[in-house]
Amino acid sequence: MVYARLTSARRRVGAVVLLGTLGLVGCGSSTADSAAEGPPLTIPREDMGNFTRNFNPFSPNSAPMTHEAIYESLLIYNPAAGDTVPWLAESWEASEDGLTLTFHLREGVTWSDGEPLSAEDVVTSVELQKELLGGFEYLDSATADDESTVSFHLDRPFSPALHQLGQMSIVPAHIWSEHDDPGEDLNEEPVGTGPYTEVVSFQSQSFELGPNPEYWQPEEQRIPGIRMLAFAGNDGANLAAISGDVDWAPQYMPDIETTFVAQDPEHRHYWFPPTGAQINWQLNTAQEPFDDPQVRKALSMAIDRDHIVEVGMSGYTIPADCTGLVGTYEMWQDPALVDDCEWTDYDPDAAEDLLDELGFTTGEDGARTTPDGDPFTFDISVGSTSSDWLSVANIISQNLADIDIRASVDSPDWASVVAAYESGDFDTGIVWSANEPSPYQYFRTLMSPETVTDIGDQTFENYHRFGDDRADTLLDDLAAASEPEEQHELVGELQALYDETAPVIPLFPGPEWGAYTTENFVGWPDEDDPYATLSTRSPTTVLVLTSLEPVE
Repeated sequence: MVYARLTSARRRVGAVVLLGTLGLVGCGSSTADSAAEGPPLTIPREDMGNFTRNFNPFSPNSAPMTHEAIYESLLIYNPAAGDTVPWLAESWEASEDGLTLTFHLREGVTWSDGEPLSAEDVVTSVELQKELLGGFEYLDSATADDESTVSFHLDRPFSPALHQLGQMSIVPAHIWSEHDDPGEDLNEEPVGTGPYTEVVSFQSQSFELGPNPEYWQPEEQRIPGIRMLAFAGNDGANLAAISGDVDWAPQYMPDIETTFVAQDPEHRHYWFPPTGAQINWQLNTAQEPFDDPQVRKALSMAIDRDHIVEVGMSGYTIPADCTGLVGTYEMWQDPALVDDCEWTDYDPDAAEDLLDELGFTTGEDGARTTPDGDPFTFDISVGSTSSDWLSVANIISQNLADIDIRASVDSPDWASVVAAYESGDFDTGIVWSANEPSPYQYFRTLMSPETVTDIGDQTFENYHRFGDDRADTLLDDLAAASEPEEQHELVGELQALYDETAPVIPLFPGPEWGAYTTENFVGWPDEDDPYATLSTRSPTTVLVLTSLEPVE
């Protein structure tokens, strides 16, 4: 889905969790023939009509599986189970003052060229990440304390640092420190610690990765390889899945029970946990009348979220509420606030009454006008290839027509839509939000003045351009909080501020798309065994790649 692909290149994972050590993952010596023989695991990519041989993890245009199969991270947060899995680091701890995070690397890990993983690799990785992609503003320095211990020194206590630093891709210093221009290098022959690093073949429409001959978990390297197929939209990728040409289909499929599962119910399955990004109808608050929270709340009450979920999203998710924390963040919700939600309930009569009170009245021609007497009309922007979100936008447009508002759905290609979001040259649109282990970054990108830019200035977050100084105070306190009770209290205050100001209009938590067949491979995650999501472009993807095995 588009909200995943457009944010993956600049994903910053944050969390407000206690630092700790979880169960370890076994390691051992690898062999060149550790994976089984047979056909590779085949996966479609529905948003790329062509592939470029670019395996640079610091590039926004890197090929699929760069971060998932070739390069690995220190730890992995799994939103499906709400746990953190040690990976290249076997343990970690924070200093008592919260200013130092120390990671202990797993023994026996080597790069695919045979060189050992070292703390210096981690230091080089974070320095390159900071230089080329930005972020980590709280990080003073990173030091290699010895060959297997790396420490991150912060300028202030910042609990989201655990997952932000822990989930960055680690690259080999002996290669990347030699690049003259690391941000531009295509890295056509990658060297990584991941399970599938070898480029067996590469064409513009497909490519194949083979097993890493030096992988540190050879016993988990059971699939023969990975084949990626390029498609310019959902339709082609869905046809490939329905035809049985792929093993793993991580894209939206309408009426999946009939179109996909019914073709082979013994082998075909799907699982769409609501662990994806919160999906919002964003209004450009830098322009009138969307700068008024009462107008935003009136429009929110005019839309039927139940209908949006059942028809627009094929019943694959659940409606949002006034906390903005439905789905992956439900554990953070304030139950009292949930019970008192009003502006996210479908109530067109209340919406009309509030608009009338605000001076947005309906004329004799049946069209609602602004207090200045201008027609109350605007666009709803969404990319043309996202059939599900187009349906959502059309339902919103129909709901608004019922209260005499003319809202047109504008659906050029996604590149044009996102460019307008980034510059602020839009009215309203369907937009994803930050999706991370805790609500910290979610609320930051929705309400922090630090993330607000002027119209015309490019931004990659807070497209709706809303900020409230109270949010920054709460966010600073939340980042410094280490006790769960205090964290929950502060998140409660943030959601109360969200309820008061309605920075965006929440619609639903995004489903984490994932359909698969057990005809060739077994060991998939599902609701009964949520060891990962079924996303092919998330930190948990490598957990799936190292759990699947061929059918004998």
